[in-house]
Amino acid sequence: MAEHPFFDPEVAQRLAVTPLVARGSKLGTVSGRHQSPHRGSSVEFAQYRRYQPGDDLRRLDWRAYGRSERYYVKEFDADTNLRLVLVVDSSGSMGYSNRLLLTQQIASTLAFMAVAQGDAAGLLTTNQPRQQTRTESPAADSMQGFNFLPPRRAADQVSILFDRLAQLKPSGESNVPAALHHLAQTVRQRAMVVIISDLLFPPQAMRPALEHLGHSKHDVVLLQLADPEELQPRWNRPVRLLDMENDQTYSVDPDQVAHDYRQAYDHHLQQLRDIAADTGIDYQLMVQDQSLEELLSTLLAKRASAGGASVGPAGPASGPASGPADRGKEF
Repeated sequence: MAEHPFFDPEVAQRLAVTPLVARGSKLGTVSGRHQSPHRGSSVEFAQYRRYQPGDDLRRLDWRAYGRSERYYVKEFDADTNLRLVLVVDSSGSMGYSNRLLLTQQIASTLAFMAVAQGDAAGLLTTNQPRQQTRTESPAADSMQGFNFLPPRRAADQVSILFDRLAQLKPSGESNVPAALHHLAQTVRQRAMVVIISDLLFPPQAMRPALEHLGHSKHDVVLLQLADPEELQPRWNRPVRLLDMENDQTYSVDPDQVAHDYRQAYDHHLQQLRDIAADTGIDYQLMVQDQSLEELLSTLLAKRASAGGASVGPAGPASGPASGPADRGKEF
């Protein structure tokens, strides 16, 4: 695997002392790291599922294809490993300060940890040209403006995922909500979905997208990156601000707008906290002056301490998820 400046294997090894776990007992792994509600033998047939890019071709059921002319794979109880899908916002504002680097660090470390503990990792990046993996057909992924690497446990998955992260070039306006809707429709198996974004767009756009993921019974973690200057701007003279997503500029007198800005940003954060609580997902504000190890230690510890609550039976998504009352609280 090629070296990448954003990945520190020593930090990843230290963090791996606390394993990456799914919230509740909805996900399990063949190595037994995650709790599972399933019964029966580990090789017991569970269900058929439509083929998705990245699935093991040996699991294709040719008899089902002969009957329906559609590709289906067989799932077994042993297939209930953790499936991590990292959703990375690469809109223009993600290029501010050290935000892109921190995003790459978080995503690469979590992906490495997942694969190292025998689980599957995948990546969805927004605002990027689509790339085709070696295992995909040209029409495998119809997402517009998204680049999706399906979760796999293959030996080369980390290398492919890291290469994708290295190619990120923030640009344009955020389309995170649209990406989440498409993810909910595309990934039929339950997954742990970790969203990494500055969330600098109207918060209410996230509500239906997060509800969609919840109805698909995915385990969702929302990580919001914020620079200290965004939380407490230290303007002492008139400044010109650049909107990094549409290139518009604004002349600002701090004496006139400082109070209103702080009030508006605080309201923005509170709206996101409320939406997270209402939709039953985990939310963490990650301030960019903290180290990667500090930020992820908090995340991993909270996930580990809350990993045993039941959320219902396994299987394809069919209705709204239910979960413990504390699922929406901020870390």
